[in-house]
Amino acid sequence: MASVAATGEDSVKAIGIRIVASIMALLACMIGPQAPAAPQDPPEIEVAEGRVSGTIERGLRVFKGLPFAKPPVGEGRWRPPAPPAAWKGTRDASHFGASCVQPPYPADSVYFERLAAMSEDCLTLNVWAPKKVRRAPVIVWIHGGALQRGTSASPMYDGAEYAKRGIVFVSINYRLGVFGWLAHPGLTAESPEGISGNYGLLDQIAALQWVRSNAHALGGDPANVTVMGESAGALSISYLLASPRAEGLFAKAILQSTNIRAVPQLRERAFGMPSAETIGTVLGEDIGALRALDADALVAKAAQTRFPAQGTIDGKILPAQIVDIFDRGQQAKVPILAGFNSGEIRSQRALVPSAPSEPAAYAAEMGRRYRDLTPAYLRLYPASDIAESQLAATRDAVYGWSTERIVRRQAKAGIPAYLFLFDHCYAAAQARELCNFHAGELPFTFGHAADDAELPPHWPPPAGVADRALSRVMIDYWASFAATGKPSAAGAPAWEPYGTTEAYMRFAAKPLAERNPLPGMFELQEEVMIRRRCNDEQWLTNIGPLSPRC
Repeated sequence: MASVAATGEDSVKAIGIRIVASIMALLACMIGPQAPAAPQDPPEIEVAEGRVSGTIERGLRVFKGLPFAKPPVGEGRWRPPAPPAAWKGTRDASHFGASCVQPPYPADSVYFERLAAMSEDCLTLNVWAPKKVRRAPVIVWIHGGALQRGTSASPMYDGAEYAKRGIVFVSINYRLGVFGWLAHPGLTAESPEGISGNYGLLDQIAALQWVRSNAHALGGDPANVTVMGESAGALSISYLLASPRAEGLFAKAILQSTNIRAVPQLRERAFGMPSAETIGTVLGEDIGALRALDADALVAKAAQTRFPAQGTIDGKILPAQIVDIFDRGQQAKVPILAGFNSGEIRSQRALVPSAPSEPAAYAAEMGRRYRDLTPAYLRLYPASDIAESQLAATRDAVYGWSTERIVRRQAKAGIPAYLFLFDHCYAAAQARELCNFHAGELPFTFGHAADDAELPPHWPPPAGVADRALSRVMIDYWASFAATGKPSAAGAPAWEPYGTTEAYMRFAAKPLAERNPLPGMFELQEEVMIRRRCNDEQWLTNIGPLSPRC
């Protein structure tokens, strides 16, 4: 009976389908063939330098490769960025500009990514914006890569998810490595201000100035700009918070995995480091000869001499160490959202200092290094699991303490400051022993937790239902913070400022509002930093015996 009934049902359905098809055919004859949808005209806007034509992508206006400064090539190498030249006619803004010159990542690195093109002519930015918007919040994204690598053209940094939420999203390039961070006596002598180095930071400031001048043309609000960055991008934002040259160029800041280690003084030896000029002369004494080298030769020379890309304390662009700027209350008084990942060092194991592998020897060695602080150290980083303790100790010395210190100082100044810990170990990362690794939150904060997400080739992809849900919530928090200065997300916990209760958000499989992250961590690492600073020692991974407090 079941099969007979099904057959009769199918016959009725078939007759109905034929009737509907006949009616549709009759209507088609009456109306005539339908024209295909008209292609959308490319969006055009007028910026300060001229007219530009972009593309429509996923219903958003997108403009790529817009110059915010003149190409720093030839005699422009190692000079502050100059305003871009104007152009006639309409400039094509449908393709990314070249990435700044840089060495490649090792081919098997989780961060490895193929770059389409590199050039010293790379000071460009990209924009994702809603079609019809006025005075929208603006986010300016600064990429990571140890100030040595990275590009705004990475698919990872697609700004569409923010533009869908009503934000004008801008991503920028800046000079990297030896091109962006070289201090040298020859360059200091050329400078009207008598300084050198920090060219990459000046590029970032120039990009922010361009955004302020052109925000209205993009549909954005020049008074509501948020700087956002991860790793070296977050370090750059720490510099921007400390730099008087960036004053007034942004209203809020998002920092993902920053560090605030000591960096060299321009001319004097300090904190166990040679002067920045001395470091620069290792490349060569004659700045003219260095300018004459082609870009590839210069990259090779920098690699051979192990040139470290970092800021320079020059008294003007960076007046003092970041910790000193914040201790004096001289930082930009803007709301911040800052955090780090619980497994930061799983992808950066070269940072982990050596230690004995036997529990008793480990405890004895930590006693030699940390003196009276040993009991506190071993409570946080016990001998019961030395490998995990070493990863955690290095994470806290580099990222955890730095992040919480900035949040604490901003909160102390009466400014809203929000802290997070990314602690979601999704399946693909767990399989690679990369739970919550450095930059592992990026697919979540850019909306790439999907099966078809375009990620670097060795990146463990988040793709589960919970991953996508967490990504949506994190982007909502970030976008609302950029819009209002307060992170919020529908159906998610209220995110309280750090304040006096040490409130923070832990992003596990779902967001959890908690208090007092990693109890005792900040206090121990702060004491270590105080002792190293007062004894004129570098503070970063805290290798070697700790001096008594001054």
